[in-house]
Amino acid sequence: MSLWIPFTLLAALMQAIRNALQKTLSTQTSVLGATLARFLFASPLALLYLLGLYQWQPYDWPEISPATVAYVLGAAVMQILATALMVKLFTWKNYAIGVGLAKSEAVLAALLGVACWQLELSALGWCGVVLGSVAVFLLAGASKTKALSWPVLGLGLGSGLAFALAGLWVREAALSTGLVFLPAAAWILLAVILTQSLLLGSWVLFKEPATLITLWRCRRLTFFSSLTSALGSLGWFTAMSLQSVAYVKTLGQVEVLFSLVISTLVLKERLKTGDLTGLLLVVAAAVLVIWA
Repeated sequence: MSLWIPFTLLAALMQAIRNALQKTLSTQTSVLGATLARFLFASPLALLYLLGLYQWQPYDWPEISPATVAYVLGAAVMQILATALMVKLFTWKNYAIGVGLAKSEAVLAALLGVACWQLELSALGWCGVVLGSVAVFLLAGASKTKALSWPVLGLGLGSGLAFALAGLWVREAALSTGLVFLPAAAWILLAVILTQSLLLGSWVLFKEPATLITLWRCRRLTFFSSLTSALGSLGWFTAMSLQSVAYVKTLGQVEVLFSLVISTLVLKERLKTGDLTGLLLVVAAAVLVIWA
């Protein structure tokens, strides 16, 4: 099995759990507060992982260029924006629909990769990306005219676009370090999370200081949001340092499977009768990108 596959599956599972935690947290704090919870305790966890890697193996230090810094900053900002848009979407539609719309990132990453980074996908790979996009479109409730509105669709596609850009820039940042995939991903993970914590933490402290008190009162929920986020980002960053972002994001759509289970069993939300079709298409898309 290619190494990027288990890392992607780990990321998808952790992201599904984190999204559920953030949806719960969004009922107790602001959109920015629920977004900050993703990063607040993640930096020490990322640092511990990086130190553990260097204890296990004496890797070289990364090469840091202006391009690396630009990619890290861009990825950090895009991930903050994507998360904020998705949390906002949670307050408008149910959990599964919010995740489904945000998963437009796979096809957007493929299109951007081809246009800007000379990405090459096989015919089988393109089939998987397109099929996965159709699947999440169905799972998001697009088969019913009343299920989506232009504002909801705009938020979902905006979140997907921001996630796609973040993924592409994370991959470029990791490749620019000159390291093998494990330490490269670990360094970029720490750099991105630190940047996000400083940027968003400073903004919330200045604009919404009461939000920090709320997050402290909900510190257990906040901590587990950060923990699952750190583990999920570890999986995404490592997988994307090994494989094309479009393939990683398409396989990562199995997150929708996990999300629907959480939505039904934990959050007690009702799902559409046509969800089975979408689930089968997600599985088919995952199989295609693995074969590709």
